[in-house]
Amino acid sequence: MRLTRHTASLAFVLLTALASLARTDEGKVKETALDAPNNVKIKVRMEGPYTADVPLQVVCYFKYTPEGAKRMSGAPVELDKHLGGVIGALRERGEFAGDQLETFLIIPPKDSIKAKALLLVGLGDEDALSLNLMEGVGRVSMREAARLGVNRVAFAPLLRDQGNSKLGTGDVETAVVRGMLLAYDTQKRLQKEALSKEFTLDEWNVEAGPTYFDKTVTGIQKAIEQSGKLIKDRGAEPYLKTR
Repeated sequence: MRLTRHTASLAFVLLTALASLARTDEGKVKETALDAPNNVKIKVRMEGPYTADVPLQVVCYFKYTPEGAKRMSGAPVELDKHLGGVIGALRERGEFAGDQLETFLIIPPKDSIKAKALLLVGLGDEDALSLNLMEGVGRVSMREAARLGVNRVAFAPLLRDQGNSKLGTGDVETAVVRGMLLAYDTQKRLQKEALSKEFTLDEWNVEAGPTYFDKTVTGIQKAIEQSGKLIKDRGAEPYLKTR
């Protein structure tokens, strides 16, 4: 069947529109959004710590060893490339050793990564890795966000990229997000009694690759459920005792 000039023109316009739509879809970051206590929106996003456009990006590192540095691959390697080797230099010189819950704040060089600030959190020795520690990481990260006054945070544990598979991906995010949500609830309660400066966390983004995306979502759903119950059990007694 032969196409008329008019029909051919319509076909061309349709194909062009479909191609444009496909390019738009390809440019989108896959994400799942979840509602958490205290009106925090938690998003699982399929992106890396060097592409997240947020006020604060948080990443975790085990205590530095030359052997551990050689095993590192993927996101932390790319992150440090974007930063011009700053993280590697700090670790090799012992200036950020990576002890348990040690923190180090970096202001990224211009045109390096999208995040305005980068927080390194130490995990200590690999053998000591536990879910209790990861819950502590969530608490520390939230408190640093409150200190800095940022309302959006992106988080990447980077455990698999450092060659460690001791803990399940979903379990790690359950622990981290539970620690973060409980610490934020404390922060909001303190604010009500004028014991802390005003701070609102609107969004907590968890970065996950395609292999672990679904497990991460499931882990966060558990954290939201557990945190909601624990927050209710805390009661409403004020911190400040009557003088």
